[in-house]
Formats: sequence, C-alpha cells, structure tokens
Amino acid sequence: MADLFDNPMGLMGFEFVEFASPTPGTLEPIFEMMGFSLVARHRSKNVLLYRQGEINFIINNEPKSFAGYFAAEHGPSACGMAFRVRDSHQAYARALELGAQPIDIPTGPMELRLPAIKGIGGAPLYLIDRFEEGKSIYDIDFEFLPGVDRHPVGHGLQLIDHLTHNVYRGRMAFWAAFYERLFNFREIRYFDIQGEYTGLTSKAMTAPDGKIRIPLNEESKKGSGQIEEFLMQFNGEGIQHIAMLCDDLPATIDKLAMAGVPLMTAPNDAYYEMLDERLPGHGETVAELQTRGILLDGSTANGKPRLLLQIFSATLLGPVFFEFIQRKGDDGFGEGNFKALFESIERDQVRRGVLQTS
Repeated sequence: MADLFDNPMGLMGFEFVEFASPTPGTLEPIFEMMGFSLVARHRSKNVLLYRQGEINFIINNEPKSFAGYFAAEHGPSACGMAFRVRDSHQAYARALELGAQPIDIPTGPMELRLPAIKGIGGAPLYLIDRFEEGKSIYDIDFEFLPGVDRHPVGHGLQLIDHLTHNVYRGRMAFWAAFYERLFNFREIRYFDIQGEYTGLTSKAMTAPDGKIRIPLNEESKKGSGQIEEFLMQFNGEGIQHIAMLCDDLPATIDKLAMAGVPLMTAPNDAYYEMLDERLPGHGETVAELQTRGILLDGSTANGKPRLLLQIFSATLLGPVFFEFIQRKGDDGFGEGNFKALFESIERDQVRRGVLQTS
C-alpha cells in the first residue's frame, strides 16, 4: 500500500457538490435561505451555479440528464460531487486502472467533458483540474451574472469540510476500501455509537491532502435506526449531510436562524451543565452556545483548548441535512457529541412514530 501521506491522485479539496430534485425550482429557495447566491448560469443547459465563499453548489434542472434520473429515483438530493486534482487525465486514467467504473456524462457543443467515475449510490464523482480564477470550468461552461459578486460572503460559510455517506449494513468496508484504493484515503476515526434503542458504526476517512473528509455510516446490528430510515427514504445509499466551515459559528447561526433555516433542537440542559467538567478551561461562553443549540467538542489537555463547534440543520432535501461548524484547532468530527446527537435524532424518531420503543 502507498505511504499514508502519498497523494497519487493529486487531490486538492472539494470542487463542487451537484444537486437535483424531481421538482425543479424547489432547491433554489433552500440554498438562498442558507446564504448562497446565484452567480452563474450554464451556457446551454438548465444548470445553475450557487456560491457562498469558496463553496460551489450546482443545481442541475436539466430534464433527461443523469442528475434528473438520479433525482427521479432518490428525490431531492446531492446527486454528484467533485474533487479537485492536479491533472484530471492522469487521475481519471489511474482510477480506471484501479477498477473504477467510468460514467459518461453527455455534453453539448463547445462544452467541457468532465471525467467522472461511479461513486456512492451510483452518483458521479468528478475529477476537476480547471479551477483557477478565470480559467475554471465555470468560466468556460457558464455565464456569470452581470455585476455579481463571484464569491458572496452570504452567512459566512466558507468551505466544504466533509460529506457524510450513509451505506447499507455490511457495505462500509467496501466503500472505505474504494476510497483507500483509488485515492489513498485513510481512516482517522472509528465510532461505534449505541443509543437506547439503535446504533451505528462510522469510519471517518480523510484524503492525503487533508481537505477532503468522507465519514461513512452504517446501521449497527441493533437495526431499524436512523441510518436504515435514511436508506428507506432515500431509496439507496447516498450523501446524508454536507458540513460547511465558518469563522464565527454563533454569528452564522444567528443569520441562518433569521433567514428561517430550521436547526436541530439543542440537547438537554445537562449537556451544557457538563461542558465545564468535560472540557475544563474551554473558554467558550456556555450561555451563548446553549441559546443557539451549538455543540462543543475537542480537548483542553495541557491548558491548550483545541475545539470544534457544530450544529445541524433539520432535514432540508428529503432525508438530507446540513452541518455548520467552526474549527478552533480540533480536526475531529465531534466524537464527544456523537452520542448526544445520535440520541437526539433517536428521540425525534420516537416522537414521529418511526421508532417503536416497546
């Protein structure tokens, strides 16, 4: 196996996430509510580019397209994603040599052919090497709106931090091996979360560039929990949530809430009462976190706080939701919050009658 820090595919972060819905026009208000702005339209297709900071969200409303068929099967969803690479031809050829399945996305005249392989749930995983300002795929295939800010600040979201996949039980190892073999990802965290009634296991995979993170979730043997509910609602494996990074989470959350984004309810009072015991000397204002429902995780060993602030939206695209985070030196995924979050979703399932407790 290649050295863990070797980057044979020349990965350089996320490029975009592609979305589609069986009902065109329903995604745009959701993204605008989250602070994204329409900055460009495709030259020949019904495809839109929404941006906030360095985050590119593509809405594909093109009928009879790969995205359209994906949405017909799965509902409103993230139907594709793209990795930045140094050389897309080299990366694509290497992926095929290692057993990746090619996906041929039909293109129109004078349109770039973006190399893509079959990813999670059959969704295309694009390999993009044109991302420099003025020379990007958007400069070639799209027309920017006149006078538009090409990188609007929005609510302060700046980058895609990670994309979490939900997979069928027994498939987590397959998809982990897929990312290891093709891209030299490595497992940096493993979780086995047991709620009162259900459980899940998760492998957090990270690319050698340190910028692409793909946690993989599967239902535990207890069964009939939130991963299974997602798979049933989504009609297959897919992206469960998209996490986005900001510099000031309380300020961003205030803007999201003011715009009407529904957020996950806060844990009980005991969660916040125990923060000082769990993370002594964390330095955060607990009341400020509690009033917004923000979760806190990390380490304060040796008097040096390394923290992660996080909060989740309610489901916004079918069973798909979003995560908003701020990193203050912690590179984890909120391990200390996993159980609290899991149990809050489990309580919601009980409330909705999805999970039977007797």
